Amino acid sequence: MQRQEERIKEIKTALEEAKNQRYKAELRLENLQQQEKAILEELEELGVEPERLDEEIQRLEQEIDRQIEEAWSLLPQELIGNYGSEE
Repeated sequence: MQRQEERIKEIKTALEEAKNQRYKAELRLENLQQQEKAILEELEELGVEPERLDEEIQRLEQEIDRQIEEAWSLLPQELIGNYGSEE
């Protein structure tokens, strides 16, 4: 009889833990859904479709590279030469 009571107590404890974990998971899911909504709204404001995000990132990286090259080309050559000799 004592063993059955212990077993019931263990089951109740496990059930409570499962309920707590479920509650935490539901809160986490809700938080992630809110974050997803905020990100999607921000993308919409930026005019970027979520499924084209990788393409947009690549385009922006290329634009950054282009602008860096343009900035280097505008520097006087003697400054570029001095910079290269200090490395």
